[in-house]
Amino acid sequence: MEKGETSMEKEQQQTEETVTAHHLTIPPSLTQDEFDELKPSITEFHSYRVNTGKCSSILAQRVHAPPDTVWSVVRRFDKPQTYKHFIKNCTVKEDFRMTAGETRDVNIISGLPAATSTERLDLMDDDRYVTGFTITGGEHRLRNYRSVTTVHGVKRDGRIWTVVLESYVVDVPEGNSEEDTRLFADTVVRLNLEKLASVTEGIAREGGGDGKSQVKM
Repeated sequence: MEKGETSMEKEQQQTEETVTAHHLTIPPSLTQDEFDELKPSITEFHSYRVNTGKCSSILAQRVHAPPDTVWSVVRRFDKPQTYKHFIKNCTVKEDFRMTAGETRDVNIISGLPAATSTERLDLMDDDRYVTGFTITGGEHRLRNYRSVTTVHGVKRDGRIWTVVLESYVVDVPEGNSEEDTRLFADTVVRLNLEKLASVTEGIAREGGGDGKSQVKM
């Protein structure tokens, strides 16, 4: 009987599981033309299997700086405070290497419903400009938060700019609605992306080239 019930529970969970449709809806701030070009990357890197009790979203940011400059900041898993608004500081182990499986410990600024966060680097692809991490512990409300960020160069009429895509999947906390959870997470991600644009556009204006010297301090 217990086996039957367990099987039914698993079957029910599978029927409730869906795949995100981020590749079907244009994120605010993107043009249809940009979205069509980025759709294969969205499908490959920004798709999640979502069960009941989870929510997911994707956000986009246009940056007037070369993609290698933007990537030089995004890739620094050990220095998220460079562009992430609410991080006070970040520490990593002495033998830290920028490879999947490494972790960082983050302290959050006061005033937020969070204090610390332990995060694991899941993906670091310097060739395709893709990175991702999972929150594995800490004092916060973003349980089982997993995120992927991709950096894309866009060329039109002799001009080049960058589009950054960031997506996530996270548990909906007990007592919260899916809409409230998404609104909170979206707000944090959006503010971070806006600051990323400001920081990297500043590097580009100062003639930082690929920007690596500015962030490898």
